[in-house]
This record gives sequence, C-alpha cells and structure tokens, in this order.
Amino acid sequence: MDRALVTPRTPPARPAPRSSFRLAAVLLVAILPLGLNAADPQPYDVTLAPSGDATLDTAVRDSSNLVALRDLAPVGGFALVERARQDAARFEAALQAFGYYKGRVRMTIAGRPIDDPGLPDFVDRAPAAAALQVATAIEPGRRFRFGRVDIEGLAPPSAKAALGLTSGQPALAAEVVAGRDRLLAALRDAGYPLAQVTLLPAIAYPDRDTLDLAFRIEAGPQANLGPIRISGLRDMNESFVRERLLLHPGQRFNPAAIEAARTDLMELGTFSVVRMVPADRLDANGALPMQIDVTERPLHAVELGASYSTDLGVGLTAAWRHRNLFGGAEQLNLMGSVQHGGNATTKPGYSAGAQYRQPDFLTRDQALEINLNAVKQSLQAYDQTAVTERIALNRRLSPRWTVSVGLFGEQEQITQEGITSHYNLVGLPVSAKYDSTDSPLDPTKGIRASFSVTPTLSLAGAGSSNPTGTFVTMQASGSTYFDLGTEGRSVLALRGLIGQVSGAGVFGLPPDQRFYAGGSGTVRGYRYQSIGPQFASNRPTGGNAISTGTIEFRQRFLDSYGVVGFVDAGQVGTDGKPFSGTWRAGAGIGARYYTSIGPIRLDIAVPLNKQPGGDSFELYIGIGQAF
Repeated sequence: MDRALVTPRTPPARPAPRSSFRLAAVLLVAILPLGLNAADPQPYDVTLAPSGDATLDTAVRDSSNLVALRDLAPVGGFALVERARQDAARFEAALQAFGYYKGRVRMTIAGRPIDDPGLPDFVDRAPAAAALQVATAIEPGRRFRFGRVDIEGLAPPSAKAALGLTSGQPALAAEVVAGRDRLLAALRDAGYPLAQVTLLPAIAYPDRDTLDLAFRIEAGPQANLGPIRISGLRDMNESFVRERLLLHPGQRFNPAAIEAARTDLMELGTFSVVRMVPADRLDANGALPMQIDVTERPLHAVELGASYSTDLGVGLTAAWRHRNLFGGAEQLNLMGSVQHGGNATTKPGYSAGAQYRQPDFLTRDQALEINLNAVKQSLQAYDQTAVTERIALNRRLSPRWTVSVGLFGEQEQITQEGITSHYNLVGLPVSAKYDSTDSPLDPTKGIRASFSVTPTLSLAGAGSSNPTGTFVTMQASGSTYFDLGTEGRSVLALRGLIGQVSGAGVFGLPPDQRFYAGGSGTVRGYRYQSIGPQFASNRPTGGNAISTGTIEFRQRFLDSYGVVGFVDAGQVGTDGKPFSGTWRAGAGIGARYYTSIGPIRLDIAVPLNKQPGGDSFELYIGIGQAF
C-alpha cells in the first residue's frame, strides 16, 4: 500500500491576533435544569427572534429547555434565571456548530439581561400571576469558512481524499465530524483495523473569518483476519454456518466485507441478531481475530393474516413455519386460507399447502424449493378443484438478480358455463427476477421486474373430451418507484404487466391458464377477473393476451398516516396479441396507516368505463402497498 508522509502542521506567523476554540464534536447537548425551585412556580413566555438562518433557528428552538420544559416542569424565579443562562450557553454552542464563531446571544427576562446580578431577586419578587417575558435575539454575524485543512501522519492517498473538507467550505461542526468519520472509514477500508483519527484543536482567525483544521492519523499496521470464533448457536450446525460464511482467516480486513457477511447470515431467516466483533488488538501472528455472536430466532412461528375486498370478500390466512428443520436453515411452511363473501365469488373458497425450502442446495446461493398445494374455489369465471405440485431451483446471481427453473404438475376439475372438464398439466417454468427496491411492503425507490416463460403440456383427464395440446405462456411485469426528494414521504409508483399465450386459442386453454384482469393486482374499480370478453351471461371467458398499467402517487403525512391517488388501466385480448383488447380504466383514492410491519391499506376505486354487469365501485383492505 502506498503511503504519503504529511508534514505536521506548524501554524505560520500571522500579524492578526488569533484565539483558540475547541470545536464541538456534538452539535447540541441537552443539560437538565438544576433542581432549584422557588416556593411557587413562576410562569413565563418565550420569544425567539429569527436569526436569518432557518436551520440555525430550528436547532436553537429544539435545544431550548425554556421552550421544552415551560409547561412540563415549571420552576421558581431563581431556577428560571438558571434555566435561561443554560439555554444561552446552548445557543452559543449552536452558533459555533453552524460556523458562527463571532455570533452573539442576547437574552433578557422582563427586559433585564440574564447576567444582571440582581435579576434572581427581581424574578423572585415578581407577581406569580403574571407571565414574565423571556426574549432571545441571536446575532449570527458572518459565517466562518475553513482555512487550512491538514492531515498529520502516514495515510494512503485514497484515505486523504476521503476527508472531503476543502478550504473555503462553510465551517460546520457536523461536516468536520463527518469528514473525520470518512477518513477513519477509508483507513479501515484500506485494511488498517486499528486506525485512529484525532481532531486537533481548531484555530479560529476572527479577522479573516476562517477556521484552520488539523487531523492526526495513527493508522497502525495493515492486517488480515485471524481465527474466527462463533458463539450463540443452539440448533444451527456450526459446520453449515462456517461453510456459508463469506469471511475466512487470511482475508484482508475490510469493514464492507464484514458487513456483507453479517447481512448474508441474517438473510437465512434463522437469526434475529448477528454481531461481527473484530478484536481490539492483533494476535501473536499479526492477524486480527474475529468474534461472531448470533442469536437464533424461535424454531417455530405462527402467522395470521386478514384482508377484505368487495370482489373477493373476507380472506383469512394462517401459516405455521419451522425455520431450521435439520440444522441447515431448512424451512418447512404449512399454509391455509379461506375466502368468502365477495361479488366475484359464488361460494366460499379454500386452499392448503406445504412448502419445503433448502438453502445452498448443491452449491452456495442456490435453493431447492418444493411446493404442494390444494385449492377449491368458486368464482364468477369458473369453479375449480385442483392439486398442484412444483419443484424448482432458485439461483441468486447477485444481490438483485435471481433466476429459477422448475417443473410443475396440476390435476384439476374445472366447471365453466355448466361444462365440466378435467385436465392434467405438466409445465417447465423458467423465470428471472430483478429487485433493487428498499422495502418489500413499502418500497420508496428502485425497480422490480420479472420475466417468465412456461411451456405447458395439457393432457385431457379421464372422462374429458378436451384434446391434448401444448402451449407457451410468456409474461413480463415490472414496477418502479421514485422518491420525490422527500426521504420516502412523497413517492410516485408505476407498474405494468404484459403477457401472451401462444400455441392455443382461448378455448383451447384450461380456464385457469387464461389471462384475466380486474381486482387489486391489475385494475382496481373492477371486480376480480371481470375485464375482457364475456359470455352471454356477462361472466368472463378469459383471454390469451393481457396488458395492464398503473400510476399511483403516495403522500405520507405526520408519523403514521398517508394518502394515495391512482389510475389503473388494462385489457384482455383473444387473438394472442397484447394491446389488442378493449381497454378499461379505473381511478381511486386510498388511505394508509403505517405500522412497524408495513402500511395498512384501504383503497376505493370506481370504473371509468364500466363493463356490462359491473359494479359502481370496489373497496380493498390489506397490509402492504398495492404493489
């Protein structure tokens, strides 16, 4: 590693007088008022005159005990004076933290300055019924800027560049602390685990309105990782954890690699806490030992869920999960659900399923997933009783890309328009997914996209006259989220879906393999599966092509509330070509209540061009954003 020797700073002789200031590392420190109380609390009002710097004014008000404790902790006269003097000291610290080293704080109580020796007696004699006026005027003066910025000690050039402080930059204490942290992080990223960075006393030059800075580096030696000890394992096999671990002895110390390894272990889903703790000294071999402390989550979990929509009615779900079946983070999930009461259903529907998932199957970042499901549902489109089996290999190519290949089978009985058919389906689904979003239930930025191709062989079941045939289903979907510069409080969300089936006409496909639109997943305002061609009974036939799109604006306010507005549009076609059907659009508004597990969603939407037999509105309640 290249190193550069930086000559220790010797302040040059200057004709102007100078004074030394200790730069505050912490912007504002709350100091509780002294416990000095007169016999009767003295009421008071507080006035903070604007300084001309809105950010400074906010910091001053937030740091004021006069403001924060006026109603919560009333005090007597003498203690009021002491509280005011402590606030004045805080305000002076705030001025320096924002670079105003020549700023002044003028504070009075009932028009008398707080340094008046007779003020405590005056306040104690004041009538308790009248509120005293505590007035503060802050004169910031000119903001100081950085003059010389020096680094003392040996440091790689890349670390010096990371400091990010330059001459002429506003002398904000927060920037100094951030620069010191960046410098320390750069040293550790370069393999110096014991590096230390000290901020030397800053030197202010009032005649020039500048502040000179100096940082002393003690890099210490570069080091590799030494022995890695793991503690806290209960049901997990240590051999599996070590094989999974992205760190190994002899690897160059790197904080980013250590954090990546910690995140990777957390993604297994079996740990509630993973702590990576490097030693504070090197061992006899010059390596840095590493301690990994883990806390395992409970082996079993029960999850309950509920939803409601006017088209599908009340949905109740339950799941039992085993997080670590054989000691290698294998998961066994048993799930069941009931759906009843919607205008898109004719009878209650049920489903039950089991899923087994084994991580790192045959190789790292490759999971084996086996699913077995049974479903019985009675929809306006069709009645279905089916059993499905699916086995898949899911391969993570990168933190954002995942690909999957599998094999599925389905045995089903479907009744549509009074005609009952039996099908045996065998398919080979292949898919790719991309996800750069920041949250599964409430994304505010990033992209989600998926593409799938599923060749399927349809075999007529016993007693069915449906011919054997092969068809290919292709589908692409995506959503993207734009944070409009508000840290996730104002978000523009877009989504789209396009799909088609080739190799068979609409009535050559099993009804459940056709495309349908309508409902919360595609076009809100229309009942589930209702968009597209219809039988004479106004029930949907389904199609072999689909296109849908959504634009939604989400606005959060206060801490836990939000509103949304949206427009959805979609069409289902019968000629195998997307965008060829009749478009239907819906619009609506919604409310959100944000919780620790995700937002609770309530949306209401109306159709803009209603289909025959359609409803005037649809209502949706659930957990998580609509997409």
